[in-house]
Amino acid sequence: MTSSSSPSQAEQSFAETRDRSLRADALMEEDVAWSHGHDTDRDGEQYDRSDRAALRRVAGLSTELEDVTEVEYRQLRLERVVLVGVWTTGTAQEAENSLAELAALAETAGALVLDGVIQRRDKPDPATYIGSGKAQELRDIVLESGADTVVCDGELSPGQLIHLEDVVKVKVVDRTALILDIFAQHAKSREGKAQVALAQMQYMLPRLRGWGQSLSRQMGGGGGGGMATRGPGETKIETDRRRIREKMAKMRREIAEMKTGREIKRQERRRNRVPSVAIAGYTNAGKSSLLNRLTGAGVLVENALFATLDPTVRRAETPSGRLYTLADTVGFVRHLPHHLVEAFRSTMEEVGDSDLILHVVDGSHPAPEEQLAAVREVIREVGAVDVPEIVVVNKADAADPLVLQRLLRIERRALAVSARTGAGIPELLAMIDALLPRPEVAVEALVPYTHGGLVSRVHGEGEVISEEHTTEGTLLKARVHEELASALAPYVPAAR
Repeated sequence: MTSSSSPSQAEQSFAETRDRSLRADALMEEDVAWSHGHDTDRDGEQYDRSDRAALRRVAGLSTELEDVTEVEYRQLRLERVVLVGVWTTGTAQEAENSLAELAALAETAGALVLDGVIQRRDKPDPATYIGSGKAQELRDIVLESGADTVVCDGELSPGQLIHLEDVVKVKVVDRTALILDIFAQHAKSREGKAQVALAQMQYMLPRLRGWGQSLSRQMGGGGGGGMATRGPGETKIETDRRRIREKMAKMRREIAEMKTGREIKRQERRRNRVPSVAIAGYTNAGKSSLLNRLTGAGVLVENALFATLDPTVRRAETPSGRLYTLADTVGFVRHLPHHLVEAFRSTMEEVGDSDLILHVVDGSHPAPEEQLAAVREVIREVGAVDVPEIVVVNKADAADPLVLQRLLRIERRALAVSARTGAGIPELLAMIDALLPRPEVAVEALVPYTHGGLVSRVHGEGEVISEEHTTEGTLLKARVHEELASALAPYVPAAR
């Protein structure tokens, strides 16, 4: 019995090894094409051999819960993750900051960070991201920590994902998939959900893989299908890809229709000449807190990355009484996946169509300049390069005074504020008032009391310089736009 069963087990083991090898090797050719669109050929700085070979442990990333029973842990159902990054350029501190941000992303997605390691290389390994030897070391760390997922600090090709999973024997997720998962959890509106679904499908399309006869729906060849069954059929993988493309086309149509509705509202604001201000900035920089402080809007404020996905537009008033709209937008992050920038382009148009951008940066962050650069890159992508910008250095109460001084010195138009305590808010309001576009026509009109609606329009759409109630009506001195100036023309007193 033993001798008869042994060959079948050996054959089964050999077949599994062969299938895994074929599965991984089949991706290498496609990865060559994939790498043309990514910066994999860039030769970075040269490092000492010991530095290049070291798999650096990053301290302080673990969020493992202490004193939790197994029953309590099972109820929490948190994924246990190990983070891994490839340090190609910059300083060790910058590499650790990047991995710390990945830890915050993982926690926001609901994971439990157990460990984090960095591998120094001139460029990521095309097969396993960190190299085959380091992948084995990573496998040991995964076993030692009891992790069930590895999260890589970069976008991995389909082949790199497969190869790394084959070595570490647990699920491997890249930075792009992690951010997409967070967006999927936080999207609330119909448009937000549609945008996330579109981005996820764009990400998944090149990563669909089918292997072997079990996934084939093709007939013919020498497969014994018989006469009239041979010929080019459609494999399951082709069917899945076609269905995903059809769904993506449908999603794009739906998003375009929703965009039209928001464009109508935007045109209405333009028609009424209400200036608009967009709050942009790095995720978790305090944009929603600032919106609440400026308007009392009561928008969700949460110490989590990407708590705000759907744009919130509120009315606000300058100290001089001018009305304007304030829009809270989705937070940005370094290496924001291109799929998301494309999918959320319609949402980000609030930034491009605004008269003023409040660029919020976290003053207490270890590298605020990197946050500023990442946000400006996305602002350029949505075509908002000519919009005036105020750099709002938030969380000033928790920031290093030297960092604040450096930012205020470097940035041409910057203010330090604290949305939590209200420090610096009056100065910010005054700066907003000064930078918002002013109505171009100066008028003086005596409006009869029977035309009170016209006076209300001047208050809402213009800038009232003085107002006096006389026996004949309301005497106004104001700056208004051309359309309102024409409506006031009949009431302009004749020159003496």
